[in-house]
This record gives sequence, C-alpha cells and structure tokens, in this order.
Amino acid sequence: MQWSGIAFGATFFAAGLVAPLWGRLADRYGRKMILMRASLGMAVVMSLLGLAENVWQLVGLRLLAGLVGGYASGATVMVATQTPRDRTGWALGTLASGVMAGNLVGPLIGGLLPAHIGIRNTFFLAGAMIFTAFVATTLLIKERPNKSSEKTSIRKSANDKAGSVWRSLSNRGPVIAMLITAALLMFANMSIEPIITVYVTQLVRDPASVTWVAGLVMSASALGSVLAASRVGKLADRHGPPRVIVACLVICAGLLIPQACVTNGSELIALRFLMGLSLAGLMPSITSVIRHNVPDNEAGYILGYATSAQYLGQVIGPLFGGYVGGQLGMRSVFLITSLIMLAGAIFTAKAFRRSAALHARASR
Repeated sequence: MQWSGIAFGATFFAAGLVAPLWGRLADRYGRKMILMRASLGMAVVMSLLGLAENVWQLVGLRLLAGLVGGYASGATVMVATQTPRDRTGWALGTLASGVMAGNLVGPLIGGLLPAHIGIRNTFFLAGAMIFTAFVATTLLIKERPNKSSEKTSIRKSANDKAGSVWRSLSNRGPVIAMLITAALLMFANMSIEPIITVYVTQLVRDPASVTWVAGLVMSASALGSVLAASRVGKLADRHGPPRVIVACLVICAGLLIPQACVTNGSELIALRFLMGLSLAGLMPSITSVIRHNVPDNEAGYILGYATSAQYLGQVIGPLFGGYVGGQLGMRSVFLITSLIMLAGAIFTAKAFRRSAALHARASR
C-alpha cells in the first residue's frame, strides 16, 4: 500500500516540477510541438510500465511519466492562446469538461480491464490509446503562429529566467492570486480523499454498501464539473472571470459546511455534486485571467506555474485532510476547509479590486 501511494504520487511530483519548463519551451518553439512530445513520451512510458519487473522500476517509470507528460496542461495553453479573448472562458470550460470526463471514466475502465486482459496488457492498451492521441495531434491540430514568439531568439535565453519574466508583468497581483486559487481548487477537492471511506462508514448502515457509496461520493464532484465547466466558462466570458471566481469560491465555502452535518450518504453525494458544479468554473476562469494579464509569448510559462500550483494543492489537500481528520475529527476537515476557501475568496476579491484601481489610475 505504501509503495502504491509513492508510485501514484511520483507522477504528480515530477509533473509539478517541470510544468513551467514545458510552458517556457511551448512559448518558444510552439504549443503543438510540446503536445506531440507529451503524447509520444507518455505512450512510450505507459507501454514500458507494462514491462516493469519490480517496484523500483515502477516508481522510476512513474517519475518519468511526470517528467515527459503534461498533455492536459499543454492543451490548456494551446486553447488559451489560440482562442479569441472574448471566448476564452467557454473554450477552456469545454476543454476542462473533456479532461475531467477522462479522469472520471479512466479509473472505472482501468479497474475493469485487468480482470479481462491482465494488468500488463492494460498498460499496453493505454499506451496504444495515447499513441492514437499523438497521431491525432500531429495530423489534426493546426497552430496559428504567434507573432511575438516568432521574433524570440535563442540568445535571449540568458534573460529568460523566472525573475525577469515576473518583473516584466505589468500587473502581477491578479496572476499571483490566480496561482493561489489554483492550489485552493485542488486543495478543496482533495482534502476529503483520506477520510471519505471512514466518513461514509459513519453515514451508511449497510457495511457492504460503504465502498459503493464512497465511490459515488468521489465521482459526484467530478461529474458536476464535467456537466458545468463549459456553461460556467460562458458566464465568465459574459460577466468577467473575476466575478465568477469569487462567486465559485464563496459557494464552495458555503457547500462545505453542510457536508460536515450530513446524516446519510445521499446527502453527501448531492452536496459533492453541487460542489463540483461550483468548482467547474474555477480553472477555466483562472486560466482566462492569466491569459488576459500575461503576454502571449509568456503565457505558457506562467500557466505552467498554475499547473504546478494545482499539483501542490493535490499534495497538501490529502495531507491536511488526513492530519486534521485524525486530530480534530472528520467533520472538522470540512469546516476548516470552508474557512480557508472563504479566506481565499476575500483575498482574491481584494487582489482584483486593487488591480482595477491601479488600472484606472494608470489610464488617467
């Protein structure tokens, strides 16, 4: 069990470290090339996982998967920079629905296939499917040239360090706020992970139904996000991403409170579904805000940091949930997470208000 957790977390750890690097390379050499690299690399590594002979090889290959992967984050950069600004929220919301649908269906299929074709063949099949994505990316995706990046020379690399990039941003406040919000998004969603089965045990009388109900609870949030992401993205295009982000954070904070007071599994499933609806608009809106505050030739680099922030939330969330649940009780996890999300909403609202004031002062 311990090695399983290490192997699972290795991919996220490695991916979080290299996400800004891949974003920077995408800015310089083109987003399509990075998508081709990620899909081909993942196809090879996934197939090699089917040949692993011991746990060390498994962990090493999972680390390699995180290093060479990043297709979803690369696709986000591609869509964000290739879509007209006034339709960015809708486009990113549609992409987010597809990503979350894969996250929802993938584990279900992955749990069924080994019993029918074997574990190693499951990896080989997954590698073949990812290779299909590589072929589709190569043949079907057309990238519009980025004029600002075409003029970027290799000699500029000495000045392309993180500090200079951040100093070049005229309005860093909203961007930093979005990185924090990206981490909060995954933190809120993942903090329940370590306690969910035990918590459901307290709510469900039939022990045989605990695993089934726990699975529904975990899937409900993802399903809500799949259904709502593109629609909330449209709202962001119409009313502005800042309003949507603050509203989603406040709603999420409010929905966490009754989750601490539920008396049966059905109530928890319904509340997690509603929470998925509220979380759906966050990532597309976060990406849209960064897109509007960062030059196109730096978008991939900064969005790479947003991806790293999400992975940070994925790591901290379960650690927080497990510790608080063990020390203060499982219901405290929901209540404290609610306070953190509310604090995030207040911080984000102030950051947007300060940014608007600075913009108005500069335009006078």
